[in-house]
Amino acid sequence: MGTTTRIPCLVSAEGFPEWKYRMEKYIKMKDFKIWCSILKGPVRITTTLENGTIIDKDFANCTEADFEKIEEQEKALATLIMALSLEIAQGFREYDSAKALWEALIDVYEGNENMKQSRQDMLRQKFNMFNHILGESLEAQLQRFITLTTDMSSSGISVQRSEINKKLLNSLPKSWDMNVSVIKKTKDLNRLPQIPTLISGMNNYI
Repeated sequence: MGTTTRIPCLVSAEGFPEWKYRMEKYIKMKDFKIWCSILKGPVRITTTLENGTIIDKDFANCTEADFEKIEEQEKALATLIMALSLEIAQGFREYDSAKALWEALIDVYEGNENMKQSRQDMLRQKFNMFNHILGESLEAQLQRFITLTTDMSSSGISVQRSEINKKLLNSLPKSWDMNVSVIKKTKDLNRLPQIPTLISGMNNYI
């Protein structure tokens, strides 16, 4: 999903919400002008004739300021293209501006309100049914839970911290029953942050 020096790459529809969030942060960190270019769209480079008619400026007559605008727009488009896997990029080659490409990605992967609602309903169902899988390691379960709650947050689903913490505690293997009981009695689940980290740390000493 990228680092401060490595651009996030979109490889699947399921990963779009988190990619979109990270991509925005990455671009703003690298060059805020690129993000502005994505939002406002391409700037038309024009000149005005003696009769007042406005036409596109001939490339040979562009000034340094004009080239800077063109370069900014090309950087914005290239940044988005390079953040797409080959399979995804092939489906969006018709877009020749960063704004158009960004909006097309949102339309395809976020969809209309009905599609957004369906995704939210699916994630809520996964959350309600979340449980330990027989034979699954604790670390694998914790990672599944973190991924699920991150997807929920990215999709606009708001869940109270206490509800999230209770769901994870109640889904732990039977061998954790005593530890879960202690945590519920001694911890404030409304204020307890990073409970997967707490569980993982406890697991190292069991």
